[in-house]
Amino acid sequence: MLKFLGLLLVLTATFATGFYLGRHSIGELTKTVTDTITDLSRNVVDTTVGLERTLRGRQSLVEVKAQVIQAKSDMLDHNFGSATKALNQAVTDLEQTKQIEKVAERTTQINNLILKIRAVQQELTSGKTIVRTRLDDIQKEVDKLAAQ
Repeated sequence: MLKFLGLLLVLTATFATGFYLGRHSIGELTKTVTDTITDLSRNVVDTTVGLERTLRGRQSLVEVKAQVIQAKSDMLDHNFGSATKALNQAVTDLEQTKQIEKVAERTTQINNLILKIRAVQQELTSGKTIVRTRLDDIQKEVDKLAAQ
């Protein structure tokens, strides 16, 4: 019984394939396959580029977080010049991340973060004391951006 059903299935598939090929020309079939492969490859490339952009953006945010932590460490050691340099590098990394981003909301968040870091940097340069919690808040915002 199974042999009969298997044979019936093979004959049906063969008939269906022959009927389909008989109704459509080979050129049309080739064009359909080519279009399908082109669309598939385009989707794969778009996905890969999107993943690469996301990975590059997250890596940049990790570098920003490292610079903010370094600035906090330098502030605790009363090395304000190095803290300013670390914050300057963090701003540079954030500007590169902003260029990578395509989403307007994240770009706005990055701009706000840049403004906060520059404000802290200005206060450090002018010799004002900075509360450590401001850098903690900046670090939390960087973490939130990286998690999105």
